[in-house]
Amino acid sequence: MEENKVSEGARASAPESSSTEEIRVTDRRRISLENNASGDLAGGTGDSSSAHAPSLKPTYVEQLEARTLAAEQKLMEVQSRFEQLRAQLQRETDETRQRLNRAADERARHEKADFIAALLPVADNLQRAIEAAEKGGSLESMLDGVRGTASSFENALEAAGVEPIESVGAPFDPESHEAVDTVGVEPERDGIVTAEYSRGYKIGERLLRPARVQVGRATRAVTSGK
Repeated sequence: MEENKVSEGARASAPESSSTEEIRVTDRRRISLENNASGDLAGGTGDSSSAHAPSLKPTYVEQLEARTLAAEQKLMEVQSRFEQLRAQLQRETDETRQRLNRAADERARHEKADFIAALLPVADNLQRAIEAAEKGGSLESMLDGVRGTASSFENALEAAGVEPIESVGAPFDPESHEAVDTVGVEPERDGIVTAEYSRGYKIGERLLRPARVQVGRATRAVTSGK
């Protein structure tokens, strides 16, 4: 009976020990941490290998990108060159404008000086006429002085490019004549300048002042029938 009890106790305890040996607990957290650690250790070489990984882009796409990049660089070079040329052209234009302005100012000063120099004989003749009148000179001598003064003045105007406007005997021209009054004339002289009160002048095609004139107007008899 004792043996049976022992054997039964042994059999009762045997399943418990075998079940204890078959149940194995695996710590998944530790395995995951180990895998991550091993992955991090291998990551140093993995990055370098991925840097040299072959491109997945088609060849024509790479060629197109390379051409686009080259075109952009060429465009930047052309734009930079254009900006340089524009700045250079602006400097040259400014220098040319300044040079022309200086030349124009210098020419104007020379022309002004020449005109004043041409007027000096006029002043000399006026001074002589005054001196002759003060010394009691004859009327003829004073007239000669005045005529010389007028002649000198006309020469100075001509040297400056100023031309007198023809008036007396010419048809009335409203562009160059100013009618002060009219006078009755024969029909064939209608619209003809008969007298000049002050001479007009022009320089080139520019009118300096119109001539103040008298214009002839033909008188027409008015008859009435009965």
